[in-house]
Amino acid sequence: MNRHYRISGRKMSIFSPLSVTFILILVNVIAFILFYILIGTEVITLDSIAIKPSNILQGKYLWTFLTSMFMHGGFFHLFVNMLSLLFIGSLVERIIGRKRYFYFYMISGLLASLFFVLSSIIFPSDFNTFAVGASGALFGLVGLLVLLTPNLPVFVMFIPIPIKMKYAAPGILILLWLISIAGNVPIGNTAHLGGLLAGLAYGIYLRNKYEKKMRYLNRHFS
Repeated sequence: MNRHYRISGRKMSIFSPLSVTFILILVNVIAFILFYILIGTEVITLDSIAIKPSNILQGKYLWTFLTSMFMHGGFFHLFVNMLSLLFIGSLVERIIGRKRYFYFYMISGLLASLFFVLSSIIFPSDFNTFAVGASGALFGLVGLLVLLTPNLPVFVMFIPIPIKMKYAAPGILILLWLISIAGNVPIGNTAHLGGLLAGLAYGIYLRNKYEKKMRYLNRHFS
């Protein structure tokens, strides 16, 4: 069913061209197709799109902070991230508004990549690893919801019962970390952590600035 929200006094669907979430999903899909065509035809290399700590720390390919946010490692990776963005992003957009949502999404994604690069100094296994995807920005949105709607019940992966957001967020992070260690799966865990921290920081700011609105949210989503 198509859900409708009121933002800035205008009735808007999450599938409306006016929806930032819709635009972000569209850009991600187009970028995924375009990048794979360009890489497949050897017009460009993976180094020029995906973020790689060793490149960044040498001052190379700095624009990959941005391009890596819109590149994915395969169709399944794209599908999971866009499905998550559809549900999580539309809620955050409804709560904080289109403009603030867009800027926060972009900033949290960039900070997640920066955290990934800097943490590679501590975790050298990531030093020559490529990282792509919207996950860093998504974890930023999740971290924000932990502070704005901590008691919001959500479904996590294959768990059939809803879990409160304040427990689900760290649970997802830990679960992905365990999967990557046990199965030797290349998951950008430090980027996820960086995005989550960015969301928590912004959540603290909003809670302190808009105390009355936060009390309303807590009542509405409790």
